[in-house]
Formats: sequence, C-alpha cells, structure tokens
Amino acid sequence: MSAAPAEGPPAAIRVSKLTKSYDDVLAVNRLSFSVPAGATAALLGGNGAGKTTTISMILGLLLPTRGRISVLGVDMLKRRYDALPRMNFSSPYVDLPKRLSARENLMVYARLYGLRRPARRIGELAEELDLTAFMNRPSGTLSAGQRTRLALAKALLNEPDVLLLDEPTASLDPDTGDRIRTYLEAYRDSRRATILLASHNMAEVERLCSRVMMMRAGRIVDEGSPAELIRRYGRANLEDVFLDIARDRRRADRGPERTGPERTGPERTGRAA
Repeated sequence: MSAAPAEGPPAAIRVSKLTKSYDDVLAVNRLSFSVPAGATAALLGGNGAGKTTTISMILGLLLPTRGRISVLGVDMLKRRYDALPRMNFSSPYVDLPKRLSARENLMVYARLYGLRRPARRIGELAEELDLTAFMNRPSGTLSAGQRTRLALAKALLNEPDVLLLDEPTASLDPDTGDRIRTYLEAYRDSRRATILLASHNMAEVERLCSRVMMMRAGRIVDEGSPAELIRRYGRANLEDVFLDIARDRRRADRGPERTGPERTGPERTGRAA
C-alpha cells in the first residue's frame, strides 16, 4: 500500500462561492480561493474588478450576499470577533484622524487592540518603518508616502497572523518601497504570517507573492504563481499578463488553453453582470 500524500499547510484564508451584489450590479461573483498559512497571495485586477470588495468582506466590513469566509479556522460570518484580534488591514486610501499626531493615532489603535506595552510597540515600529522624524506631527500634515507608512504601522501594531494590504507601497519612493517590501518579507517569514494584498505594482507582486489571483468583473479568471502565469501567457513579466487580461475580454473570460489533468482552483462558473 502506498503512503498517503503529505498534506500542505492549512489554509489561513478560505472563501467559497463568495458573492456580493448591489441591486443589479454583481460586484463579486461566486469567488473561491484559499491562501495557505505563511504565504503571500495577491488579488489583481483593474479598477472595479472586485478586489477591495472581497477584502472588505473578509474583514467583515461588508456582509456577502452569499458564500462562506473562514480566517484562521474561524467562520467570519458567525464568529468574526474570535479572529479579528489576530488580523489587521492597511490601506493608504483610508485616512487616520487628521488632527491627531502620528503617535496619538497609533496609541489609540494600540489601546483598542489591547496591547500591554503600547508605547514600546509603537517605538519599535517607528524605528523599523522610519517614522520617528514625524511621530509628533498631525497626521493630516503628512505626505502621501508618510501616511502610507503610518497606515502600515497601524496594521502591524497587534503583530497579526493575517495581514490584508491594499496598495502597501503606494506613494513610496523606490528606495523606501524596497525597504518596506523587505520588512514585510521578514515579518511574514519570522511569524509565519499570511498576507493577502491588492496591488497595481506588478514587480512588487512578482517579488512578494507565491500565488496570484487575476480578477475581472468580480470573478477570478486565472490564477497561479507569477512564474506560471508569465509562462502560460508567453509574456516577459506579470505586467504584460495583467494587460492581456485587462484588454482582451474573450481571452480573459475563457482563460488560456491548458493541457493535462484538471486542476482545482478558483470558482469559474457564472458571469458578472
């Protein structure tokens, strides 16, 4: 008798047939995917593809019309408060209170997360993310890049096991962006954290992600590692793959031709309105 195949790492994030509709607009269409613990995965797609809506449902900020969401083994539709202390979220497009200083903003969130030594944790993040020079400035006076780093510091306060990132290096110069990506890689590897990000920086996705889900009109039209997608589409890089899917409706809707055994993966039934 042959030995049973070894199981892979458990899924830290799992969504099944996730759907969100607004009247006659289908924003997310029967979406299914999973992200293993300790991995970094990306949701990619043009504006309106459904990335932010999907992340908002995983966080519990939006209720799905249909479908299931599990994070760290917790049913997010029934017991999301059991998982939320081990999760966090960052987006440069969600402003922190502008009149509070960067330090005050972080202190408020640190207390909300119940940190035992908030000042110590804030000091660590200020040093690691190069925030010390403007910690006492009102957040409304910070540059776009400084606000991006502050949002990331907020997301890391509780040392989350699951980190959801929307454009994590938006507005950062190349040097700072590279240092932030290095920091995120080290954080993921040291804590075996799971990261799900939405980004329009294809080089960033190629570097950070072991899995990419390409979205269009609320559903996943293709997925794989960056190298697999580049090879499948016969392109030089992931940005060219993105453009293929964004600009060629027929090819994106049916997906590229495949050979070999059927693979399991994202839900491909249904069509966005």
